[in-house]
Amino acid sequence: MKFGTVDGRLVLLRDGRALDVEHASDGRLPAEPTAALGRWDDLVVWAAGADWTSAQEIPVHRLGAPVPHPRQVFAIALNYRPHAAEAGFEPPESPLVFTKFPSCIVGPLAEVRLPAGKVDWEVEVVAVVGRGGREIARDQAWEALAGITVGQDLSERVLQLTGTPAQFSLGKSHRGFGPTGPMVVSPDELVDRDDVGFECLLGDEVVQSGRTSEMIFPIDELVARLSTVCLLLPGDLIFTGTPAGVGNRRTPPRFLQPGEILTSRVEQVGEIRQHFV
Repeated sequence: MKFGTVDGRLVLLRDGRALDVEHASDGRLPAEPTAALGRWDDLVVWAAGADWTSAQEIPVHRLGAPVPHPRQVFAIALNYRPHAAEAGFEPPESPLVFTKFPSCIVGPLAEVRLPAGKVDWEVEVVAVVGRGGREIARDQAWEALAGITVGQDLSERVLQLTGTPAQFSLGKSHRGFGPTGPMVVSPDELVDRDDVGFECLLGDEVVQSGRTSEMIFPIDELVARLSTVCLLLPGDLIFTGTPAGVGNRRTPPRFLQPGEILTSRVEQVGEIRQHFV
């Protein structure tokens, strides 16, 4: 299954066409994405036999954030060894978790106003919670997910690194600092759910690339570990970490400037693009 949103309504996506879930299900399923994901098992069963005759062609620019209003947004720091090394740290022994506040989430094509400071990029594969739950066993973790999407963990480094110890969440939660999309692709649609390639381009230059098979803590392990503490709710987002190549670890450091365009891509999912002003 592939799904996203159009005008805030949940749609299934196939070959450039969108099927409105509420309309096509005759109102049996809700249009609001989080509410529909809250009925994950019903959604999966209905989608398998959905009638696509009412589907409409939808240009990419019409797609919004697949989950516009998640209740929880988790993020994982230093989950790739090369990124830990460039940041000057040893690889962590357990996941380093912080949060991006949900108000920063925007869609795949966004104009982002740069705040004062030094704004950096971090391309990430984002896991989207479907069924969710608590105390999820690792071998059942993928079954608790709706799928994956593309994300950017945009970060204002001055605020992020203020204080001892540093605080992460505020510097990563400015307006527009959580672009996601263009769709969620369910695990069964992926060639290898544990080995997905992704990259980030600033203009025409590739500044980051990686594969999820290189994670220190794979997606299923993250789900299992997070669920031992938190109840994972339908529609929650897990930003799973970024590879090497961020701007503040370059020589000299490089940060986003007005007029630049950042493109982030995940194999089998698509791309998101931000224009900075």
